[in-house]
Amino acid sequence: MANDSAIAIRGVAKSFAGTTVLHDINLEIFDGEFFTMLGPSGSGKTTLLRMVAGFETPDRGTISLHGDDVTQRSAHVRPVNTVFQDYALFPHMDVVTNVEYGLRVAGVKKEDRRRRASEALAMVQLEGFAKRRPAQLSGGQRQRVALARAIVNEPSVLLLDEPLGALDLKLRQEMQTELKVIQRRIGITFLYVTHDQEEAMAMSDRIAIMNAGVIEQVGSPKEIYELPASPFVASFIGTSNVIVRNGRTQSLRPERLRLLLPASSPPEGTITEPATVADVVYLGPVIRVYVRLANGDDLVVVQSNDGLAGPSFSVAAGDAVLVAWRPQDAFDLESELV
Repeated sequence: MANDSAIAIRGVAKSFAGTTVLHDINLEIFDGEFFTMLGPSGSGKTTLLRMVAGFETPDRGTISLHGDDVTQRSAHVRPVNTVFQDYALFPHMDVVTNVEYGLRVAGVKKEDRRRRASEALAMVQLEGFAKRRPAQLSGGQRQRVALARAIVNEPSVLLLDEPLGALDLKLRQEMQTELKVIQRRIGITFLYVTHDQEEAMAMSDRIAIMNAGVIEQVGSPKEIYELPASPFVASFIGTSNVIVRNGRTQSLRPERLRLLLPASSPPEGTITEPATVADVVYLGPVIRVYVRLANGDDLVVVQSNDGLAGPSFSVAAGDAVLVAWRPQDAFDLESELV
């Protein structure tokens, strides 16, 4: 991946009806990167995407695409395309006509636009579907048609606003893999918006975690999961146990904890605290155990169900146990951003 800047956002702020929805956003997205803005509803991620697209204008700050300031430029002249959750395919047109529609509006000759539409369909593996209507396609196929329609115009940046949100879980997981493969194949910068953390972790080169109009952390999926920068990030990404020890707020991931019998000798160098099992949930690949420490803290412990890493004893609600972890697995968290 190149380090050239595809999108540069500098000091961007936005308010609606006196309510600030974005606070001084600074962000750089590299050329060819699959970058995701992840956060809960109301965090400002879609507003920021719409400003990159040109559908909204910042109250202050600048937005540049490949070094070109486009802050005040209209959406239709920016070198970007957007794929929405609602694919908005024309039901009376076949697939290839849907894909080439933007080229027709731009005045591209029929022969050239048909060639480019066919190439775009090949990229999303829909070569044999050109003459079908949208109603004859599955949800995943319609999503790929919308993607082909977006990339046929050869944008320098592709914006995707929760495009998998309308799909069922299994199809959504399949499309996550397909989207990443397509992005690598065509080499276009993807700016993706979602509230689904698994989706973001599965596809992204880097992720920006947004909360209440600010960016709390930017990093790779591994960095954000293993080294959360704030209590919000720790709680939003996966499941995290947040504890306070010796005046320090720390994050403990459930899979880094181990359960021991009360009379056990803990592994050398680990921290152990007595606890009582509150509940045990069997989830197939893993077993989730809810425990309450002697000081009243509630923790979640996740053990693999592979027969190797889990506890060598069965636990049930009410059992006394020890919870053990290595000091290096407890990460200090910064204060919440406001």
